[in-house]
Amino acid sequence: MKVTNRSLHRDFAYFYVGLIIAFSFSGIILNHRQDWYPMNYTYETKDVQLNLPEDNKQISKDYLIATTKDFDVTYTGHRVREGKLRVFFKNNAVLDADLQTGKGNIEFQRKVPIIGQTMYLHKTTNNFWIWYSDIFGAAMLLIAITGILIPTGKNGFSKRGWKLAALGLIFPLLFLILFP
Repeated sequence: MKVTNRSLHRDFAYFYVGLIIAFSFSGIILNHRQDWYPMNYTYETKDVQLNLPEDNKQISKDYLIATTKDFDVTYTGHRVREGKLRVFFKNNAVLDADLQTGKGNIEFQRKVPIIGQTMYLHKTTNNFWIWYSDIFGAAMLLIAITGILIPTGKNGFSKRGWKLAALGLIFPLLFLILFP
């Protein structure tokens, strides 16, 4: 088989098409994670009333473990911010409560099937996956470069393509300049 820009472009694109789709899809979702975050969706909510101390400094790990023992959850961490208490539990459960009233709720969350897993691929810090993703990034550069070099003539890169490529570069550059 003769190795050409066209064959490199085609074969790398075929090999990485699944990852291109997964990363594209999860990247779009990550861009809108404030509106919809499929890594966690609430499938059950329970209203709770906590008896919180008046002094926020008394809210400790031990205090919260004792306070939430009847909720059938396992404490993993907490934070106090802007008059709110947030307690994290194993198995994607989160308790949010108002520090003054003690009123709150526990949300039990799950991943949206398939979409949640592609999000995990996008966010994981596993060393093997990071290396594979870096190789994928290099392959995307190869796919882009070989794709640029395939067309020739009046629609080739040297005649028309460089203008469109320059226009395409303007948008990310403007974003970086205007929204640092």
